[in-house]
Amino acid sequence: MSTYFMRITFYGGAGTVTGASYLLEANQGKTKILIDCGLHQGSNFAERQNFDPFPFNPKEIQAVFVTHSHIDHIGLIPKLYRDGFRGKIFSTPATRDFAEFLLLDSEHILGQEAEREKKPPLYTEVEVGEVMKIWQGVEYHQIFNLDVFKIEFFDAGHILGSAFIKIEAEGKSIVFSGDLGNSPAPIINPTEELPAADYCLIESAYGDRVHEDVSARREMLEDAIEDTIKSKGVLVIPAFAMERTQQLLFELNELVERGRIPKVPVYIDSPLAIKLTEVYRKYKKYFNQGTTDLIRGGDDILNFPGLIFTPTTEDSKKINDAAAPKVIVAGSGMSQGGRVLHHERRYLQDHKSMLLLVGYQAEGSLGRRLLEGAKSVRILGEEVPVLAKIRMISGYSAHADQPRLLEWLGSARFSLKKVFVVQGDEGASAALVQKIGDELVIHAQAPKYQESVELL
Repeated sequence: MSTYFMRITFYGGAGTVTGASYLLEANQGKTKILIDCGLHQGSNFAERQNFDPFPFNPKEIQAVFVTHSHIDHIGLIPKLYRDGFRGKIFSTPATRDFAEFLLLDSEHILGQEAEREKKPPLYTEVEVGEVMKIWQGVEYHQIFNLDVFKIEFFDAGHILGSAFIKIEAEGKSIVFSGDLGNSPAPIINPTEELPAADYCLIESAYGDRVHEDVSARREMLEDAIEDTIKSKGVLVIPAFAMERTQQLLFELNELVERGRIPKVPVYIDSPLAIKLTEVYRKYKKYFNQGTTDLIRGGDDILNFPGLIFTPTTEDSKKINDAAAPKVIVAGSGMSQGGRVLHHERRYLQDHKSMLLLVGYQAEGSLGRRLLEGAKSVRILGEEVPVLAKIRMISGYSAHADQPRLLEWLGSARFSLKKVFVVQGDEGASAALVQKIGDELVIHAQAPKYQESVELL
C-alpha cells in the first residue's frame, strides 16, 4: 500500500441497512481504525452473520470511532474486545452513556438468541464493562489526532449525541455520515452542513423515498389517539427505546398540555427507554433552542398528566388490567423482541385497537410484515389473526429522506470526488446513487460487502 492514499473496506452496511462497519487504513496499512462496529439485524435480532469471525484481525485495530449509539452501529464492539481489540473507542459523551445501557440490554437479548441458535454468546456483561473502560467522550468540533489521522465530530441531528465524522490523512479527507437526521426533529439540533471533503459515505435507509411533511406527524399521532379512544380500543406503538420513545413523549406532552387529546393513560412499557430518558435529562446542553426555551419556561418536556412508567415485569402485567382506551408505547421498534410482542399478541386480534408504526421496518421483521398487510402473524409461538388497524407515520423517522440526503451532499458537491452509498436496502441505495449522479453530478457507487477501495 502506498504512503499516499488511504484504503477503505466495507465490512458492514453494504447492500443492507444494518451492521455498519468500515475499516480505514493509512500509513502503508500500519494504522487501522474502524468507523462503527454494528450488529446485523433483520429477520432475527441476531443474524447468523453476527456469529461469524471478524473478516479482519481485531488486534490490529488502533481505535473505533462511533457515530451514534444505535445497536446496528455499536452492537459488535464487545465482541471485538472479546476477540482481542485493545485500542480506544471515541464518540460524543452522550453516545457513550447511551451505549452502556444499550449494550447491556442487547447482551441479554443476544444471549437468548445464541441459546436458541445453540451457539456461544457473542459477549457477556464482562466485555461490556471492559469496553466502557476504554471508551472516551469527545465533544463536537474538538479536533484531535490519532497517529496519522485527524478527526472531527459534527452533529448529525439523528439522535441525541449522534455525529458524522470527518477524517483526514495522507492529504485526503473522508466523511462518514453515520445516520443523518430527519430535521427538524423534536428536542435535538438539526444536521450540520457537510464540510468540504474528498470522499463521503452516506446512509440511504430512505434513499428512494420522500417523507410526509414532518409538521404533520403530531396531527397524525393525534388522529390515531382520537380514533382509538372513539372505538374504545388500545393504541399500541412499537418504539425504539432510544430517541423514538423520547420523541413521542415530547409530542404527547404537547398534545396533552394544549388540550388536543382527551385524557387517556399512556404507558411507557420499556425499562430501557426509562433509563435512556434519564440520560436525555443529563444532556440538555444538546437540546435545540426551542426545547431549551420550553424547559426554561418550566415545562417538563418528558412528563405529563396520565403518563405511567412501567419498569418492572409486574408493572407491565398490570397494564392488561387497565380498561380501554389506553396508549401503550413499548419496545422494540420493529417488533423483533421486547414487551411490545406481548401487547401485539393481545391486541392485534382486536378490531377496535390499532398498531401505530413510527419507525423504519427492516425487511424480514415482524413490523415489516404487518406494514405490508399480513393477515396473520406468529408471535411468541402463537398464530395471531391481524384484525386491528395498522397505520404508519414515517415522518417520525429519524433518518433523512432522499431530498434531505441530496441537500446535505450538495453543500460539498464541488469538493467531492466520490460518494459511497451505504446503509440501505439495495433498491434504496441504487436509487440514491442514480440521483446523486443525475442531480449533483458526483460519481457515486453502492459498494459490495468486503469491497476495498483506495482513496487516491
